[in-house]
Amino acid sequence: MRTQIKRNIPYSQQSFATEPTGWTKFWRTSFLKQIVRFFVLNLKIMRIVVGGHS
Repeated sequence: MRTQIKRNIPYSQQSFATEPTGWTKFWRTSFLKQIVRFFVLNLKIMRIVVGGHS
């Protein structure tokens, strides 16, 4: 007896990733969040650099 295998049809709606919500888009493009993350990353780098020179 053969079983039927369910496959995704190429370029159908099922084969694409879900679209992010409005809240997710806001946080990804939030200028304030990007500025904060920029300074946090710079502080981490400075700790490594200063620690290596002492």
